[in-house]
Amino acid sequence: MPLSRPGSEPTVFTLADLSNWPTDHIWLAVLGHPISHSISPAMHNAALAAMARHDPQFATWRYVRFDVPPEHLPEALARLHTLRFRGLNLTVPHKVIAFDRVRRVDTAARPIGAVNTLRWSAEGWEGFNTDGYGLVTALREDLSAGDLKGADMVLLGAGGAARGAAVELLQQGCASLWIGNRTASNREALLAALAPLAARTTLRGFDPQHPPSDLPAGAWVINATSAGLRASDSAPVDLSRLPTPAGVYDMIYNPPQTPLLAQADALGLPRANGLSMLIHQGARALEIWSHTPVPVQEMRQAATVSLRS
Repeated sequence: MPLSRPGSEPTVFTLADLSNWPTDHIWLAVLGHPISHSISPAMHNAALAAMARHDPQFATWRYVRFDVPPEHLPEALARLHTLRFRGLNLTVPHKVIAFDRVRRVDTAARPIGAVNTLRWSAEGWEGFNTDGYGLVTALREDLSAGDLKGADMVLLGAGGAARGAAVELLQQGCASLWIGNRTASNREALLAALAPLAARTTLRGFDPQHPPSDLPAGAWVINATSAGLRASDSAPVDLSRLPTPAGVYDMIYNPPQTPLLAQADALGLPRANGLSMLIHQGARALEIWSHTPVPVQEMRQAATVSLRS
């Protein structure tokens, strides 16, 4: 089986590769469909290499990526647990699907209804969600968003990434949270799930193809949909039809400029892609698996290099 040295971009594996999987390493993995665009292995392996310089136990840790169609996720979780993978990251479309298939869900992740980080235990997988932490840290780092208490937020999407973001934004005490999603049933389901957490926050939904006239000016616009991953994708919303936002954040990091960010650029709006979110949610996941402080700067450098290659 071809394996890469720490920090290099690895092969995309499938469940068929597990038949002869080596047992001489501590394994971590990201599962998604598609997954070939993911730079998480380069980022995590760089961090592990840096950690190993201070603690030799991490010299045997490796992070790889698996392409797993959603119908095969239950099999994947079972087989990876049997092989004692130390931890898993989950990306599109697995975050919501996995929620009911883990042994225990962290208290902070329960209101989200989605998990993006799994940790091995003898009884079964333990589920966590680090997306919200990654998003808020990135907004402050890339767009100088500061304290989000009292801020107006426009969140595009109703899937697992949107759920994690929405719960975090409500916990931050935002003044209003507008959920934009084209599928009304998914939008309404998310609003219903969030309602008990809203407290004093105004919680509204809308169709992004027909933005309402009472959207607040100066809101932060966050894309949590997959629109922009493919070159043929259109932007999830026409920014010119919204009151002028404070800034635009797209959770997609590859490609680094999505149609949404291109339009934000044309309109002269502050904008950022999802690279910092990926880095910070990944660092938090690695802390959960390793119980050790993680070198975030090494992760950032490796991620940036990987995107340029």
